[in-house]
Amino acid sequence: MPNYNKVILMGNLTRDPEVKYTSGGTAIAKIGMAINRTWTNKEGQKQEETTFVDVDAFGRQAEVIGQYLKKGRPVMIEGRLKLDQWDDKQTGQKRSKLGVTLEGFQFLDSGGAGGGGGDAGGNYQAQSNAPAASGNSSAPAASLPEDDDVPF
Repeated sequence: MPNYNKVILMGNLTRDPEVKYTSGGTAIAKIGMAINRTWTNKEGQKQEETTFVDVDAFGRQAEVIGQYLKKGRPVMIEGRLKLDQWDDKQTGQKRSKLGVTLEGFQFLDSGGAGGGGGDAGGNYQAQSNAPAASGNSSAPAASLPEDDDVPF
């Protein structure tokens, strides 16, 4: 049976990103997101619920997140679900928590002066997870001939 683990979330950061580095120099950013849902119930009353999600980013994406994103900023992320499990030190009980490992993200606003690196709609994808449009991940997009007629 095939497996597929992909999540796309759009919401606001609940806190400033926390960026740390491993002993090998890899950046790790931890962010919290709030995703709001509103609907009208059978009685015509507006209902709202908020889901809070923890997201982990790695490498260059983590550095960009730490540099440009702050609490309250809207962002769209793509990633995969992960289940963290541990033993509670106080009670000894097994605990678990669902989170997201980031694979790509997009700024949803300009963030004021200097926010978004000058690109309000900047897309950031993990290089290992973003194959080229041609399907050949080893061919860079810049290798297309300049005189090629592209209809867009």
